[in-house]
Amino acid sequence: MIKTLRDITQAVASAASFDLALKSLVAQTKVAMKAQCCSVYILEQQQLVLSATEGLSPSAIGQVVIPITEGLVGLVAQREELLNLADAPLHPRFKLFPGIAEEAYKAFLAAPIIYQKSVVGVIVVQQPRARQFDEGEEAFLMTLAAQLAVVLRALKNKAEAINKHHQVVFRGVSASKGIAIAKGVVFGGEININQPQIAIADELIEAEITRLNVAINGCDEVLSTLIQRFENENAADVASIFSAFKSLLSEQSLAGEYIDEIRGGWQAESAVSRVSLRYIIQFQQMDDSYLKERASDVRELGHKVLKQLIEPGRLRFDYDDPVILIAKDIDTTLLAEFPRAKLAGIVTEFGGVNAHTAILARALGIPAIVAVEQIFSAVSDNQLMVLNANRGEVLLSPTTAVVDEYRLLLDADIKKQQQFLSELSLPTETRDAQRIELFINAGLISGVESQLSEGADGIGLYRTEVPFMLQQRFPSELEQITVYRKVLAAAAGKTVVMRTLDIGGDKPLPYFPINEDNPFLGWRGIRLSLDHPELFLVQLRAMLQAAQKCEQLHILLPMVSNLDEIDSALAYLHQAYTDLNLEQKITIGKPLVGIMIEVPALLYQLAEVAQRVDFVSVGSNDLTQYLLAVDRNNPSVGNLFDSFHPGVLRALKKAVDDCHLYKLDISICGELAGEPLGALLLVAMGYNKLSMNQASLARVNYLLRRVHKHELVGLLSQVLKLSNATQVKSTVLSFIEQRQLADIIH
Repeated sequence: MIKTLRDITQAVASAASFDLALKSLVAQTKVAMKAQCCSVYILEQQQLVLSATEGLSPSAIGQVVIPITEGLVGLVAQREELLNLADAPLHPRFKLFPGIAEEAYKAFLAAPIIYQKSVVGVIVVQQPRARQFDEGEEAFLMTLAAQLAVVLRALKNKAEAINKHHQVVFRGVSASKGIAIAKGVVFGGEININQPQIAIADELIEAEITRLNVAINGCDEVLSTLIQRFENENAADVASIFSAFKSLLSEQSLAGEYIDEIRGGWQAESAVSRVSLRYIIQFQQMDDSYLKERASDVRELGHKVLKQLIEPGRLRFDYDDPVILIAKDIDTTLLAEFPRAKLAGIVTEFGGVNAHTAILARALGIPAIVAVEQIFSAVSDNQLMVLNANRGEVLLSPTTAVVDEYRLLLDADIKKQQQFLSELSLPTETRDAQRIELFINAGLISGVESQLSEGADGIGLYRTEVPFMLQQRFPSELEQITVYRKVLAAAAGKTVVMRTLDIGGDKPLPYFPINEDNPFLGWRGIRLSLDHPELFLVQLRAMLQAAQKCEQLHILLPMVSNLDEIDSALAYLHQAYTDLNLEQKITIGKPLVGIMIEVPALLYQLAEVAQRVDFVSVGSNDLTQYLLAVDRNNPSVGNLFDSFHPGVLRALKKAVDDCHLYKLDISICGELAGEPLGALLLVAMGYNKLSMNQASLARVNYLLRRVHKHELVGLLSQVLKLSNATQVKSTVLSFIEQRQLADIIH
């Protein structure tokens, strides 16, 4: 059964067109189920269209249209459940449709094809003899329908995208927020990493090695130029991405393996392809999501070398207007080389939010969406697109009305941002003079100085794992000191909250694999640091030396789940502090120390926490994830992740109330703090330190300066009595609209 299901699904997925996929589906399913008839109906605007059949009249394909309120097929779509009838004509919903030639069949089994809660279509098998299909046949059809849902949805999108008269929406994962309207440029399709396997004679081996070395030198020059460019722009962390690629090009790494493959009798292109594919397959078979993404690094480097071998110097950036790059996986070198004024956005079929391309896109402020299924084959050059990376949506061939609407929104947003920025230098105070401190979350050094100069009160969360992620090994103590000093210097005396290494979960390191069934509940954050004191002590020493007197530096411990972890971490900090003062014979100050409130258990131990640390910072993203038992990176349950859930809000209120009771300083650094609606509720609860992405800073400041704290407290009392997140957001929006502030939000 499993093999048959796999064969049918693979045949459908590999079909050249949507129509051929459906034909293959009904033909193979009919044989597999030993039925006399199999048909597929596709849902179009609440009507089911007969789209393929083996057993009904071929002339009825595309002509028979069944409303979901009529007939047995309509009933299956309407109820979204399987229907098994021994004698279909006896059912009260049975209806014969002209021209379909269904009179000969009595036994009827149909299953809905459902994709992300929406019915895509219905698959039906029929037989002339009246009989009930057995449980095994039911299970087969239900399983087949479930497996086909994603495949058919993607093929249907592709088919609609080819027809330029139809607007099609593709969905992916937002890697760098923003909106772009531009024509697409399909990139990377002309060179396949899977090159022909061409053997060569022994006398040609040295010539092929020479060709390869020329190509590698060409790549090396490009990478060196990029490293120098980003170092000149004080973006050493971005430059390190390309330094990592340079190290892979050495003879001790992939380049050496390319040469070995040529010596084994293969052409240079074949050698690069064989080595690349070998490693790509190995990485893709790993369970760890970050290691899977490293397959894209090997593929990217292979593409670089193949381009130098096959078409050196072909790449041009002579576009008249900004474009949106579409590729299976964007080459970071391409992204860095591309003139920023000509790059409106990025869309990839593969990749993840932790891939180097995504990190670089965020650093450059370029809207990007990754993991968009089937986008590469669906779009064509110069096809107009709307990229809404705020919602993870790509609109192909948008209607004129939609484009006009987005242009109006973009124009209005630019004017709004100018309006918000005009007040960013002013302190954030509510109308009744309640001072709220706004901080930024940061990871890359580039841009920190300008962000802070634009009105932030400091860095509320510096993610130290980002420099670790951009390396091919653990950075040394000296390297860490250099990075931390740059961050502290950029903050120009303002507070910097440095979180100790927070890897694991969705942030593993390429050189430190962690393979777990459930990484978000596994070895991550402070748990990992305490298990590796040799790494933890190096990081603590680097932080203390970078800050020296330490009034500016605050140290934050992530993913704390019990008091013993706090005690152990403080003991290591004391050890680092004592050792440094003895070694250097100078007085190094002690920074304030805090923990992140992410694990719900700590909400009930804040009295004991207050006896140990100076402050806490609420990580609303993980706290929400753990309170709701929802993996926030899993698109299948993404709609359940909502920090406006009343249960989450009550937990946040308890945290701030208890911290005030125990005189423990508290802030919040999750996404909720940067959402205007969330910021209002947090201020109402008593949070007066909010840390957010820089893009949210001006809007939140502008909004908070136009509300009264006492009115927000009244709003909160209503909200905490509600039963779901939708009601919460609706109530807060009504509050805003009543005060003519809705224009700030929308």
